[in-house]
Amino acid sequence: MKILYVENHSVFAANVRQQFLSQHSVSIVPSLASARQAMVAATFDLLLVDYDLDDGKGDELVRELRTSGNHSIIIGVSSHEAGNAALTRSGATAVCSKIDFDQIETVINRVMTSNNSTSPTQGQSI
Repeated sequence: MKILYVENHSVFAANVRQQFLSQHSVSIVPSLASARQAMVAATFDLLLVDYDLDDGKGDELVRELRTSGNHSIIIGVSSHEAGNAALTRSGATAVCSKIDFDQIETVINRVMTSNNSTSPTQGQSI
């Protein structure tokens, strides 16, 4: 699966890729601007979006995608509840707190399964 991971902490992102997402093709970008560029250049099956980024908040990207009619599967991955709540309100498909990142594969599988059904879910959390 091709995943775009929008995360500005490079060490954390590299650890996540190695420990939890090694079976996927993961592109890591540190900002809203680079996420937008990556999405123009390639197609992704799933987006992981952090809330606190250097050039803004992740919910801005989620809201922008949803407003434009983009139905990409987006999982919010903030370290704090307020960030995850903002990502959910802006249209994230689900959230997985960084504290529970060992559950990210479960969340991915759940949203991918839900996306393949007739009634997609929104705002799921773990």
